[in-house]
Amino acid sequence: MRDAENLPKPMVHIGSRPLLWHLMKYYAHHGHKDFILCLGHRAEAVKHYFLHYDECLSNDFVLSGGGKAVELLGSDIHDWRITFADTGAESNIGQRLRAVRKYLEGEPEFLVNYSDGLSDLPLPQYIEDFRLHGKVASFLCVRPNLSYHIVTTQPDNRVVTNIYPINSGDIRVNGGFFIFRNEIFEYIGENEELVEEPFHRLLRMQQLIAYPYDGFWISMDTFKDKQQLERLYASPGGAPWEVWRRRQPEA
Repeated sequence: MRDAENLPKPMVHIGSRPLLWHLMKYYAHHGHKDFILCLGHRAEAVKHYFLHYDECLSNDFVLSGGGKAVELLGSDIHDWRITFADTGAESNIGQRLRAVRKYLEGEPEFLVNYSDGLSDLPLPQYIEDFRLHGKVASFLCVRPNLSYHIVTTQPDNRVVTNIYPINSGDIRVNGGFFIFRNEIFEYIGENEELVEEPFHRLLRMQQLIAYPYDGFWISMDTFKDKQQLERLYASPGGAPWEVWRRRQPEA
């Protein structure tokens, strides 16, 4: 990410706020405001950001008294509850989930995110689909936002039989948006990566489903991805993932 090499990826800014904030704002818009942040590399950067959170950066406000009085005309996080959990700088996803299991007691289901991508996914529909199927785990299944091309050739030679963009075919990838029932912890062993042993156990038990989605989704893996997100954020039509800015239909 060039100038953000020493930051955790979720803390790289898109506009005036880090990617993590955009993602949390998305969930909060849909009514999910109790967050658990599984912190690792540069955990102090995340803690410092929220401990010194400035509402004025993304809300209108009135300044008076020669700069001594600030009257906020809006708020982002006043009703958010955020648990900051140090889960190890080198921990994988499975280990991070196991580390916060104690904070999820009594929760029959919960949402999980890699925190490196954004989407306009209709979250209520996704949750409804998950509950309808009654499985232990579900993940968002999307077309990759890559510029590569898939190539096929004839057997035993180099004659090309087809070439097409990777995001125009049948190939789909894990989009990093998950829903789990609390039973997921019965499938995650010590030191296991989530999508390796645990997911394959779920597969054998037919307890894992995918949720195909062809709407907006992008992961931020490179500086080029960051530039694309910045362009979308600054576009006249607004960023696709900022569903909280859309006008709500009248009753």
